[in-house]
Amino acid sequence: MSVIEEAVGKIDDWQGRNISIQALSGGLTNSNYKVEVDGTPYFVRVPGESTELLAVNRDNEYHNTKAAAEAGVAPKVLYYLPEYCVMVLEFLEGKTMSKDSLNMPGMSIRMAEAIKKLHGGPRFLTDFNMFRLTEYYLDLCKEREIPIPDGYLERMPIVERIERAMSVHPLDTVPCNNDLLAENYLDDGRQLWLIDYEYSGNNDPTFELGNTCQEMQFSDEQISEVCSAYFGNASAELIARMKLNMVMSDVGWGLWAAIQAKISTIHFDFWGWAIERWGRAVEKMDSEEFNTWLEAVSVVE
Repeated sequence: MSVIEEAVGKIDDWQGRNISIQALSGGLTNSNYKVEVDGTPYFVRVPGESTELLAVNRDNEYHNTKAAAEAGVAPKVLYYLPEYCVMVLEFLEGKTMSKDSLNMPGMSIRMAEAIKKLHGGPRFLTDFNMFRLTEYYLDLCKEREIPIPDGYLERMPIVERIERAMSVHPLDTVPCNNDLLAENYLDDGRQLWLIDYEYSGNNDPTFELGNTCQEMQFSDEQISEVCSAYFGNASAELIARMKLNMVMSDVGWGLWAAIQAKISTIHFDFWGWAIERWGRAVEKMDSEEFNTWLEAVSVVE
């Protein structure tokens, strides 16, 4: 019997009812299913293999998903089976977004509004720090002899410079999803919902904003729109924080992709994604604007 069948069979409320299970496509870490119980749809998430190596804490995810639902931006958790780390969520009827759809006019502002709603909700269980996660991923790659793109280790002193600069005037942390790629937005026609809280934690809000702008490959104009919609202004310091976090997004999630290339059973070109992300990070580190961003976030008043 498969994990999804075992898990479904453990839910007392569903015993003796007509159940159908449909696999959903699109997950990069987990297996997702639409389960209908007497015609009522539910979303069921089954963790992928070895996801603990990626620093995914399922108890943290469960707690934070409930908190995000309380904030009004995530589906409600209806059942949780800790022995399988399986969550059953309300099924949201909406369109799974794409990079193209989120690049349409007005979407950057809607994204910022949804993110601000999440950030104004209940605190999450633990904190998230991409600098520490990057160190963890690098140690894991060394320990397990996982290949990483050329030049990673040589660039780590630059990553340290970014952290030092951003620590001069730190922003208060807020509950962040930290992984808002396009497919983690759902549009029901009224609002954008934010899903998948595997990497969620309290964090600098400009990481969330920078990360999602990087995932969408937003233009400078769109980045400014997101910043203004969220903060009420697009100061040089705030834009610089977002830009530096765009670099860190590619640094950290590029390593994530390299690890997935080694351990994942999902059919996806993770290694190609790792190379692409690292290339973007290096391009920004070598840009004329990079030192300007460092200066903008570290000016002593």
